[in-house]
Amino acid sequence: MKQAESILVLLVPLAAMILSSLRWLRVAQREHYVPPMTTKFAMRWWGLRDKPINSVAFVLGFLVAELTIRPEFSKPLKLGLVVILSLIVVIFPLGLGLKGRTSKLEWTKRLKRLAGLSYLLAVILAVLGVLINVAPLMVSIAALCYPVLLDLATWLIAPYEDRSAKRFVQAAAAKLAKVSPRVVAVTGSFGKTTTKGYITALCSQSMMTVASPASFNNRAGLSRSINENLVASTELFVAEMGAYRIGEIAALVDWIKPEISVITAIGPVHLERFGSEEKILSAKSEILTGAKVAVLCVDYPKLAFLANDLETMGTRVWRCSGSDFRAEICVKADEEGGLVVFHDQRKIGYLPSGELSAGNVACAVAVALELGVGEEVLAKQLFELKPPPHRLTATVVDSSGLVVLDDTYNSNPTGARHAMTSLAKRRAPGVRTVVVTPGMVELGHRQFIENFKLAEYAAEVATDLVIVGKTNKRALTKGALDRSKEPGAVLKKVVDVATRDDAVRWVRENLKAGDVVLYENDLPDHFP
Repeated sequence: MKQAESILVLLVPLAAMILSSLRWLRVAQREHYVPPMTTKFAMRWWGLRDKPINSVAFVLGFLVAELTIRPEFSKPLKLGLVVILSLIVVIFPLGLGLKGRTSKLEWTKRLKRLAGLSYLLAVILAVLGVLINVAPLMVSIAALCYPVLLDLATWLIAPYEDRSAKRFVQAAAAKLAKVSPRVVAVTGSFGKTTTKGYITALCSQSMMTVASPASFNNRAGLSRSINENLVASTELFVAEMGAYRIGEIAALVDWIKPEISVITAIGPVHLERFGSEEKILSAKSEILTGAKVAVLCVDYPKLAFLANDLETMGTRVWRCSGSDFRAEICVKADEEGGLVVFHDQRKIGYLPSGELSAGNVACAVAVALELGVGEEVLAKQLFELKPPPHRLTATVVDSSGLVVLDDTYNSNPTGARHAMTSLAKRRAPGVRTVVVTPGMVELGHRQFIENFKLAEYAAEVATDLVIVGKTNKRALTKGALDRSKEPGAVLKKVVDVATRDDAVRWVRENLKAGDVVLYENDLPDHFP
């Protein structure tokens, strides 16, 4: 009997850890298996100000774990303690469920390997605990601190995953060399996917064009895009390139070898990961290595300076702008709400929709001209250009007549301000204008102030602000309430809800036909 109780004292926390691992494996997958991101998210969830019970539960878990090695406690009492700890591990942190709301856990081969290795590390801790006679404590800590084990497993298995991915990269590089299309690479703090879509639309009538789908912008996604989508007749390949660390884009251009490289913007997106905008610029500039032509949006001062430096080194540079008429390509709004496209101050096209990002359009036009697309063809394609899905697209919900501005993929200060301007254009007497947002993330030390400013903008154009989740609740609430007290503000109500579904429900219950709602950004459910 005592032996059975001893075994249960070890197995119960391990079983709880495996069940709880479903939430943390999902976090690791959504964060692209970058250590120590799972541990960082765990700390956020356990330390939520709005849910102090999470912190209490975490501390209680450690106290219970410590009690399991008290020699004066009997085996049945220790079993009771580990049951309490196991319940804490499975139930908490509140708000981060075992099953994802916004995305399911994809049991890829990589995830299975990672999960197996993390479980093995927990077993090793248990064996070590048996050897030094503190086994209940060791398995309890493993269960409670599983995110740390998961990040350790991610780090340990990284060399194998790199070697494993090389064969796909080698196949993609070989196929790229065999087909030999012209290659355009696009990066930037934001606007990458949008600009890639514009380039594809402007060039597809003149040449057989293949673009990396969705946000397939890392090594795995790009090698898959090439291996699965490139065909012998492909004349142009447009590759979006993203980076979470310095060196990632350099590794991509080493085998993709772009002829034309585009940098759309430099801003605080992913500032939390890089630490400074200078490092962001350094990481994004890796895309220029080996490229014959650089296309830069000089609305951002760092890119304007970079353009000058590149020209002194002999690189051909296209300066693009959404405001500066002196740039080679300038896209400016007119009085009718459209966008006029200028090449060296000469009008070459027109876009009837002012909702498109002018700077991104300018970069795409520069690429098309560099590739030899005729101006007549370009003018026609520009007139028909549409924004990509979920990036400030306007629709009407048939059942209610509600006007919806969908900007759920545009998580950056510049894009958010543009979206607010678009919402302001739809203001009218008797019309409620609503902003639904969880705010912006990964902005490092600027996250509070940027979300504070976002809420200030919202207070100037929206009658209602619906704040989703806890991540940026303090900054958004303060910015909105502070600005709502000043002259010119139109904000009447601030509402906070737990999830995006709750926000949609509030919109349906409170708005009527003709009202306008802007959905600004959406966060995966692993964000608090």
